[in-house]
Amino acid sequence: MKRGMSILVFVSLAWSVAAQDMPPNPQPGKCYVRCTEPDVWEEQTVQVMVKPAYKVVKVIPAEFKTVTERVMVKAPSKRLKVIPAKWGTETVRYVKKEKATKITIVPATFEPSVETVEIVPEHYKWVVGPVPGCDDPGRDCRAFCYQKVPAEFTTIPIEKLAKDASIVKETIPEEVATYEKKIVLEPARVVEEEIPAEYAEITKTVLVKDADTVVQVVPAVYKTVTKKVLVKKGGLTKWKEVQCELLDYNILPIHWNLGSAVLTEEAKRVIDKFLMPVIQANPGVKIEIASHTDSRGSKEFNRALSQRRAEAVVNYLVSKGVDRSLLVPVGYGESRLKNHCSDGVPCSESEHAVNRRTEFRLIQ
Repeated sequence: MKRGMSILVFVSLAWSVAAQDMPPNPQPGKCYVRCTEPDVWEEQTVQVMVKPAYKVVKVIPAEFKTVTERVMVKAPSKRLKVIPAKWGTETVRYVKKEKATKITIVPATFEPSVETVEIVPEHYKWVVGPVPGCDDPGRDCRAFCYQKVPAEFTTIPIEKLAKDASIVKETIPEEVATYEKKIVLEPARVVEEEIPAEYAEITKTVLVKDADTVVQVVPAVYKTVTKKVLVKKGGLTKWKEVQCELLDYNILPIHWNLGSAVLTEEAKRVIDKFLMPVIQANPGVKIEIASHTDSRGSKEFNRALSQRRAEAVVNYLVSKGVDRSLLVPVGYGESRLKNHCSDGVPCSESEHAVNRRTEFRLIQ
């Protein structure tokens, strides 16, 4: 059975409590947790500026008059007249195909020959024969002789190189041709002609008196609001005896829709029935809200999904008036499976549902 650092289960009255932060007169077999004294708040009325003071500006329009003015509408310039160039032709001689070398290959030639190869070397072997003059049926009349066996040879037809391959080089002469090229006999030139400026009369509006402004100040608008102010900070103040089974994880039988972290109305009724009485019976005690998933899906997705589900339970409890500082949401994902239904293991929906759970326990 796992316990938090400040959760004590006393099994012996001989335990000394002197100079230690422990419950007074602990009883054997009892379980204790440290309670948190809640913060004390009060409501205060304050004035909030909902709209600051600002200026209203009135504009006095500018005054104008109309005048006539002679202006240049086209600046003086020059006209350029182009006299085209005169052309002729020229014959140019060029190398149409450059000189090169032609290479002819003379293949290698061969002549027939033979080569003698020893296929069995000279060796010795045992030969069994009769012993001369031995005809006694009670004796072994065989003689064992170690005789030499001559080597064996074979002749293989082969080809010998008569003349190796060679090359013959010959020169291919270059080819010459001509083409016609246009050349400038007299280059083009430009003649400049003066073009005078052009003028016209225009009407324009000129400023007589510029625009001005008159400024008026509109006062700020305030609203009275009520806010909470911390009067007394809570803290760990005392030990409380609790039911020992509440220190272990207890199932909160919530049915979560697949992939969802939204509390259904039925889930809220389950929290009201199973968890709210525990919180009300143990004021000031911290509670861990632990949520788990089955193994389907990635580990990262399941960890985040279980965390959102645990936080959904916490948010609902806060909406019911529970102090958020006493609630610890933890998402374990698929890291704490209750059965064999890990990744890749075929399981029924009911077997997966065993792992898809939410639990709670008292902690410090």
